[in-house]
Parts: sequence; structure tokens; C-alpha cells
Amino acid sequence: MTTKTIENAGTTAEVETTIHAAKSRVWHALTDPSAIREYYLGATVRTDWSVGGPITWSGEWNGKQYEDKGEILAFEPERELRFSHWSPKSGSTHKPENYHIVTIALEDAGKDTRVTLTQSNASGQVTDADREHRADFEKNWSTMLGGLKRVVERSKQ
Repeated sequence: MTTKTIENAGTTAEVETTIHAAKSRVWHALTDPSAIREYYLGATVRTDWSVGGPITWSGEWNGKQYEDKGEILAFEPERELRFSHWSPKSGSTHKPENYHIVTIALEDAGKDTRVTLTQSNASGQVTDADREHRADFEKNWSTMLGGLKRVVERSKQ
């Protein structure tokens, strides 16, 4: 897994990995609730994947129940999944300006698939807190992409 450090105006984190599988298989794992539960902290995902529709992730983290909220912003099969995301674990109030925008892009890399995940703020600004927590954001997203990679590559066998 490679973690990039970039300084785009609104980007608060960016990570990428290459998965030894076709985009169709990676896309399936990105959008299949049972696969998501396996690589995304055991979360139960609820959405119909329609642009403008809600998405929630719920589960237990460190012994506490949670429900994160968001909206599907882009759904382009085998190309891009983008959603807003807010978590009560962030300590911020549930307001639109406290949401992150997460974009997961898939690209062909020979017989493999390059997956790039970027996180930005809905406001388009990068705050001092974002700069302070960037390594944490990238560590968390790297863990998620690592889990995605394991799930997809294991299912090839």
C-alpha cells in the first residue's frame, strides 16, 4: 500500500493501493454490503447506491455503538464511488460543513486495479485540525484499502 502526501487545496488525505484483480471484482467488493462488513470495521452499510440517496454505516467500535451518515454523490460502476461522510466519533456537530467527501477511483493497471481514495472537507477548505490529523486519516483509510485488497484477492482463490 502506498500513501501519498499531497497538498491539493481541499484534500485532507489521499491513499492508494493496487489490487491484483479486475475492476469488476473490486467494484463488487466496494458495493456489496457483506464484503464491506468484512473490510470496513464490521460496519453494516445501508444504501440503495442512488446518487442523492442516503448511506449509513453502523456497528460497534471500541465497545461503543455508532452510526455514521452520508449521501451518495457519484456512482459510476467500475470507475468512481463518491460519498459524503460524517461520524459522531469526529467530535464535530452534525452539520453539512462538518462532512468529509470521500472519493474512491478505480483505474486499470495492466491486469490489476489501482484504487485511489481521497478525502476532503465539504467546505473545500483544509483546517489546522485536518493538517494535525492527516496521518490518522491516511492510516485509517490505508487500513480500509488493505482490507479491501485482502477480501478481493482472497476471493480469487
